[in-house]
Amino acid sequence: MRIAVYPGSFDPIHNGHLDIIHRCRPIFDALVVAVLRNDEKQPLFSVRERLEMIGELLDPYDECRVESFSGLLVDFVREADAGVVVRGLRAVSDFEYEVQMALMNRRLNDRVETVFMAAKEEYSYVSSRLVKEVFFLGGDLEGLVPHPVLTRLGAKRRRSRQ
Repeated sequence: MRIAVYPGSFDPIHNGHLDIIHRCRPIFDALVVAVLRNDEKQPLFSVRERLEMIGELLDPYDECRVESFSGLLVDFVREADAGVVVRGLRAVSDFEYEVQMALMNRRLNDRVETVFMAAKEEYSYVSSRLVKEVFFLGGDLEGLVPHPVLTRLGAKRRRSRQ
């Protein structure tokens, strides 16, 4: 079985992430969306909330699952019985960083390969960081994030106003 891991913070998951996930489905037998637990960052959504949102979005796809991890990605890849890490690339600046990470991962475990997928043009500028910035400034995120994320963002906005 060809199992791939698509790691990230997914805080929040956006339509660019979903595009990569959908494009992986015909290539791999199984895809694990791996939500990074990083206690040093102040996330907008908790790991539990991110797992719930992504789980809801992946529910129709039996070959996809979502899990969380911390520590070395190559350790998680081994535990997931995967051999491939999938990374999306939006711009040349992403490429430089991602190649460094891929080479380090290969040094740590030479059985782990990295597959880079170029973002679709309409998502080439979308990042979780920009989504959060637009959210905090009150901008419209319609078309950038899936509706379950819009709903949760709206709930967060309402709670913060109380």
